[in-house]
Amino acid sequence: MNDYLISLILGILEGVTEFLPISSTAHLRIAEAWLNISLDSGYWKMYTIVIQLGAILCLPVYFRERILKFLSTFPSRRHPLLLVALAFVVTAIPSFLLSKLIGENLESLRIMGLALILGGVVMWIVDRASRVRTERMEDMSWSQAFWIGACQILSAVFPGTSRSMATIAAGQIAGMSRASALEFSFFLSIPTMAAATGYDLLKSVLGKGETNVGVSGIDTHGWIVLLIGFVVSFFVAYGSVAWFMEWVRRRGFVPFAIYRILFGAIVLIYALRLS
Repeated sequence: MNDYLISLILGILEGVTEFLPISSTAHLRIAEAWLNISLDSGYWKMYTIVIQLGAILCLPVYFRERILKFLSTFPSRRHPLLLVALAFVVTAIPSFLLSKLIGENLESLRIMGLALILGGVVMWIVDRASRVRTERMEDMSWSQAFWIGACQILSAVFPGTSRSMATIAAGQIAGMSRASALEFSFFLSIPTMAAATGYDLLKSVLGKGETNVGVSGIDTHGWIVLLIGFVVSFFVAYGSVAWFMEWVRRRGFVPFAIYRILFGAIVLIYALRLS
């Protein structure tokens, strides 16, 4: 298949799945296998980082008014941006220390499949059983932010868990409304994903680590493929975030939980066939 078409497909897939609680990592891993992309290729590993960065950048654009409002009132004792910073630190330090384990698990389809199924069950139960005490992100407590940051570590260690699922479910368990848990999840993903993808991308362009390609190793064709994936993932992710915010205000997360369970079963079956 043409590389430009592959980039278009993967860019759309990344944009759709990155912020929905269904694991973009698992979807990209399966898609790359079906598209016969070499998973050992440094270039395609870097490509995955680039399209994730494109999706991340849609968030500050989409939430620009909220961000400007928060900045105008910064700081205060329980300011939302300080709570985001706390949750980020709680996640970042353990995730960095566990980076070797995280790298090993990223290649395991069985872990992804199990994480998808278990995460779906958890999300279904939490969405049905949670009791709301915090309606707005502005009313969050330090303990809620700490708890959500701690739960986000699971998504780093066990691919397929989904960072979005972990933070949303954690917020609901802590008494946050669906909308406030989702919004905090989006805000927390900005520093979390920017730090993770930025670090990996830096290693790539410098020719270090598993994604060793170096800037000099990419030709014009390669840059165009990267650009297509980056731009497509940005715009598709923007639309996905806008749709998801409206969906959650009217409905719950149960349909996503059901999808996780079904998709997780497919991933497990596929993994067993490969073994």
